[in-house]
Amino acid sequence: MVDFRRHGPNALAVLFAVSGAVHLARPSAYSVLIPPILPAPAAIIAVSGLAELICAAGLLRRAGWAGPASAALLVAVFPGNLWFAFATLTDPAASPMLAIAAVLRLPLQAPLIWMALQERTPRRAGGRCMFPSRNVRDTGAGCGVRSSQV
Repeated sequence: MVDFRRHGPNALAVLFAVSGAVHLARPSAYSVLIPPILPAPAAIIAVSGLAELICAAGLLRRAGWAGPASAALLVAVFPGNLWFAFATLTDPAASPMLAIAAVLRLPLQAPLIWMALQERTPRRAGGRCMFPSRNVRDTGAGCGVRSSQV
């Protein structure tokens, strides 16, 4: 069985790396996600692509900032996904498959945010780990020491 709590950040890092690279290599693929009311869509696409690549690197390195930053990025792009779903559903020229994909993409944000937040560094609260994992135990040497490391 896959341990999503442990492997979720890595899976999200791969998703961010691929998506970030596509943002930079083929920005036109993302231009439909930018609401027309926003200025400089090319800059928004480039910045979000760079942010995805930075978050991917941070998640792979297990940097403490990477989980919250990744969750914040996913929250920040959600309005664009919502706008795209609405625009696709109301466009009579849009293909039914595109409309279905645009709508199904919306609930996917919640598990992606959950995966990002699994990258938290355990903190101490009264001498105990606040976010213990079944593979992690407090040995007195520090919170979050893996059993295999002791």
